[in-house]
Amino acid sequence: MAFLDENFLLDTKTAKHLYFDVAKELPIYDYHCHLNPKEIAEDKKYNNITEIWLGGDHYKWRFMRSMGVDERYMTGDADPYEKFEKYCECIGYAFGNPLYHWSHLELQRYFGIYTPISLDTAKEIWEKANAVLTTSFSAQTAINQSNVELIGTTDDPFDTLEYHKIIKESGKLKTRVVPTFRPDKACAIESPDFKPYMEKAGVVSFEDLKDKLIKRLDYFVSMGSRISDHALVTVPFVIKSDKEISKIFDKAMKDKALTTEEVEAYRTAMLLFLAREYKKRDVVMQLHMSAIRNNNTRMFKRLGPDTGFDSIGVFSLAENLSRLLDTMEIEGNLPKTILYSLNPNDNYMLATMLGNFQGDGIKGKIQLGSAWWFNDHLDGMREQLKALESEGALAAFVGMTTDSRSFLSYPRHEYFRRILCQRIGRIVENGEFDNNTKMLDKLVADICLNNAKNYFGM
Repeated sequence: MAFLDENFLLDTKTAKHLYFDVAKELPIYDYHCHLNPKEIAEDKKYNNITEIWLGGDHYKWRFMRSMGVDERYMTGDADPYEKFEKYCECIGYAFGNPLYHWSHLELQRYFGIYTPISLDTAKEIWEKANAVLTTSFSAQTAINQSNVELIGTTDDPFDTLEYHKIIKESGKLKTRVVPTFRPDKACAIESPDFKPYMEKAGVVSFEDLKDKLIKRLDYFVSMGSRISDHALVTVPFVIKSDKEISKIFDKAMKDKALTTEEVEAYRTAMLLFLAREYKKRDVVMQLHMSAIRNNNTRMFKRLGPDTGFDSIGVFSLAENLSRLLDTMEIEGNLPKTILYSLNPNDNYMLATMLGNFQGDGIKGKIQLGSAWWFNDHLDGMREQLKALESEGALAAFVGMTTDSRSFLSYPRHEYFRRILCQRIGRIVENGEFDNNTKMLDKLVADICLNNAKNYFGM
């Protein structure tokens, strides 16, 4: 089989049919990402491929560091071409790493470049890519070219959403760009930034915080959002009264040290409160769990967060997650929820957890999130699909999302769709599932697009 040709990963007749006749041309519904709405609104242009390919992309930085490249070629003051050349030199040896596939797909889809990446081809690729970038490429053209129907950005509750408003009112972009309500800073009571954050928001008490968050959530909903997101290292579950939570809040605002139990109680109270408000407004709750962030203190002080020093955490999530979801269910406040764990060992636990709390006549009310971050590679996606097939309902799955900061990330949806079609094709042609074309076509179309559209209701 030729390298990354049109049949890449499609090794059966069924897989080729499902991809080319069903999945390939479906719009992308990217319900969770970290694209900058300001850059979308201003239709950001790029001076060279280094700026869009390596600027802020910690996936690439991590690999280059592992290959022994000096930091100046990632986040330092090296010349843009020098940075690009170093990346090409490294990526030519990225055997088994998804960056190898992603980088080649990005070159093919956005720049029409099919040359394999290496140090020897760096100059050729640089010149061809930059010719496109400087004449016919921008943030919005990348989105339009990728056939993106919806983008869900990630936004603080107190963000003005001014750029979402500009995008919506300009009418220049056919893609809908909606905000995602992410109240992590309001939940991180143990953080040294908590008190300054509350003061900036004008919050004076726990009840005041709740009132203000409700108003902001309503504003997000008025801007078209039906999505929230929470980054959890572990799942808290400590129940205390509202009066006790108010005292914990006041204690934090007085710069007094909190116990672990107090922190967990506050976080639990916030999740239960917000889940209730999400349920009232039909807002989906996403829980991203088990990431250990900013492990390298020296580099964190030098470069800040989201620069490639995070990793998979190994925690026991099951009991607290069950108790948290059960409490929401008992109170009638369990919203539609997507569960992600960065630890792939949690796939089967989460896949079985879903079945405990399905209901309300909602297809896939509780979801196993797509293979995320360190797992969005060939094996990671396959293992997530296998767990969901085995223990849940693949037919109800809301599919892939990029979780990316790059406007070149949309080929990752293609990557997922090829992996999905490959897996279904192999199973069908092995005689394990009925080769009913109508039903298989619907299965693939639902997973790639329709389920997400119906689930989020945007």
